Amino acid sequence: MTARINALCATALVALVGIAAITAKAAEPAVVIPPPALDPLPSAGSGLQKIVLAGGCFWGVQGVYEHVKGVTQAISGYSGGSKETAHYEMVGTERTGHAESVQITYDPQKISYGKILQIFFSVAHNPTELNYQGPDSGPSYRSAIFYADDEQKRVAGAYIAQLDKAHVFHTPIVTKLEPFTGFYPAENYHQDFLVLHPDYPYIVFNDLPKVENLKRLFPDYYRETPVTVMASSKPTQ
Repeated sequence: MTARINALCATALVALVGIAAITAKAAEPAVVIPPPALDPLPSAGSGLQKIVLAGGCFWGVQGVYEHVKGVTQAISGYSGGSKETAHYEMVGTERTGHAESVQITYDPQKISYGKILQIFFSVAHNPTELNYQGPDSGPSYRSAIFYADDEQKRVAGAYIAQLDKAHVFHTPIVTKLEPFTGFYPAENYHQDFLVLHPDYPYIVFNDLPKVENLKRLFPDYYRETPVTVMASSKPTQ
């Protein structure tokens, strides 16, 4: 377990160049952005919805959405490639087509798809970084929305165009809109990593600030107690 953790998400860089060097690119800054102009209301009685997002190392993205009200589950995993190669060691070769991703299940009566995207672009990652986030680089760390249907694609595309037109970021958004072809949960030791290892250096410098930014910028959607994979997978008593 310890050996696996030490190899994850650029932490080898910590050992090579020291924590001080990592902090120079740590904690992608939050950006205050407007909500999407296009965010259709859910139909009455619509059930839980899913969206798969990629924004760098999945530890931080999962950790953010585990603290979002209306989210019932956030699972770290892989999208963009085949099931056969959806394993951490193979994805890390950058030859499988996968992105480290998070599958978010949410209640549209409590939080909209548009609000999920606003949090994604504002605090969960930096959508202007092409194939990297902070200290992590490569296509598996790309910014992507794996849309499940034409409506998700339409809303996401309109929001990206809206934000680019408003110049809320210094450079254009590079987030890819990719059709959803499958989501493959990551290994168990990746799940709830932020919650389980809050003192881990990578988490401290790169990901805990994202959760604090969520609390600061989206107080109405922040919950102190996260919904974890562990908790959501427990059998009902």
